[in-house]
Amino acid sequence: MLSRLTRLQAVAVCAVPVVALLGTAVFAPLPFSVAQPGMTANVLGDNKGTPVITVSGAPTRTTSGQLRMTTIEATGPDARVSLGDVIGGWFRTDRAVMPRDSVYPSGNNVKEIEQHNTEQMVQSQDAAAQAALKYLDLSANKVKVTLKLADVGGPSAGLLFSLGIIDKLDGNGSGGDLTGGRNIAGTGTISADGTVGAVGGVGLKTQAARRDGATVFLVPKDECADAKGELPKGLRLVPVTTLKGAVSSLAALEKGKSVPSC
Repeated sequence: MLSRLTRLQAVAVCAVPVVALLGTAVFAPLPFSVAQPGMTANVLGDNKGTPVITVSGAPTRTTSGQLRMTTIEATGPDARVSLGDVIGGWFRTDRAVMPRDSVYPSGNNVKEIEQHNTEQMVQSQDAAAQAALKYLDLSANKVKVTLKLADVGGPSAGLLFSLGIIDKLDGNGSGGDLTGGRNIAGTGTISADGTVGAVGGVGLKTQAARRDGATVFLVPKDECADAKGELPKGLRLVPVTTLKGAVSSLAALEKGKSVPSC
């Protein structure tokens, strides 16, 4: 015959599996990635000793100022992210907890994901060159653009690549620099027709940009709200939807004219 448990005993017995479950949840791997501000690179300069942009078949100009593409660094697709990591990320402004599938949407292993990211970067570079040459009304048959950026994957540098090509070939169109001598950062995909697309992690990218000296940040217009959420002091947001609009905004900024804002 089973004896009746007192209330205190019942609570104690029930608490054992609850504590066990909580302990398992804290240390069990979860389907998330924890991201933080990553490296930035001036596309007008060198990266690891190699020029990011090389142009042949047309005269280029010496530029001043910087056009910085921005990145985020995330835990790897095979990294163990625990509940403690997730909770810790939620309470830090320099961390973001993101579903792993949103960071690594393709591939089942590290090699497949790296290959996918590399392919996206190559496609982005091709589109960036096409968009820039189209904007300048130059033929791809006569002008060759080579883009090299080591250890970076994905398509989010497209806009900055296009702007860098334009600055090297034409500047602001009036003999000056497209940057106006400023340190300008940004993010955004680019299509061959010059359309700027949204990317992820803009709140972390603005922090990386300001950390590395940028005062202006070009952001896809649809992501203004995300960019404003944790905007560092001293960094001005300029929303863009097209390559032409981005160039116009930079030209207006240089001349002290009205510029769109988030």
